[in-house]
Amino acid sequence: MTWLDVIGWTGSALLVWSLLQTRLLRLRALNLIGCLVLIGFNAALAVWPMVGLNVVLAVINVWYLARMLASRHDEKAYQVVEVRTDDEFLAHTLRLHSRDIARFNPGFRWDAAARDTAAFLVVNGDEVVGVVLFAASEDGVARVQLDYVTQRYRDFTPGEFVYRQSQFFLKRGCRTVVTPPGMVSPYYDKLGFRREGDSYVLDLSPVG
Repeated sequence: MTWLDVIGWTGSALLVWSLLQTRLLRLRALNLIGCLVLIGFNAALAVWPMVGLNVVLAVINVWYLARMLASRHDEKAYQVVEVRTDDEFLAHTLRLHSRDIARFNPGFRWDAAARDTAAFLVVNGDEVVGVVLFAASEDGVARVQLDYVTQRYRDFTPGEFVYRQSQFFLKRGCRTVVTPPGMVSPYYDKLGFRREGDSYVLDLSPVG
C-alpha cells in the first residue's frame, strides 16, 4: 500500500466516522476534514469529478459550521419554555432520554408532585434540546435537580440560557442557584458559578 492509498483510505474513514457522530458540530467538522483529505487525494490522481464533488461538500460544511459557531451562544437561537411538572410531554422527554440522563446525572430523582418545583424545556425551533428541573426552597435557593442537553446539541450547551435569563429563578424568590452534586462533565465554571464541594453555586442579581 502506497502513501497515496493511505491518504485515500484515511479520507474515506473520516467521512464514514463523521456520519456516526451524534453531535452536530463534531459531525460537520470531521466531514470537512475528510473532504479536504479527499480533495488532495483525488487531485493527485487527477480524478477531477471527485475533486469537484468534495470541494462542493467542503463548502457546504464550512457554511454550516459558520452558522453553528455564530449561533452557539446566541440567545435568539433558543427559547426557554416553562411547562407543568406533571406535563405528559415532559414525562415523555425524560423517558426518551432516561439512559443518557442517568449517565450524566447518576443521582437524578424527579418528584413531579413535589411542592415548589419548576420545569423548563429549552427548544431550538420545534426541537427540544434541553431540560432544566429545579426546586425552590423557602430560603431563596433554587436547587437544580436536572440540567440535561441532548446529544445533538451538547457542543452548544443550550442550558446556559436558563441561567443567563435569571428572571426564571428570581420570579420565584430565588437568589441562589445550586447545581446537583456529582454531575458528570459540568460546564458551570464558564457561566460564573463557583465550586462548593460537589456542586456549583450562582448568586443571582435582579435584571436591570
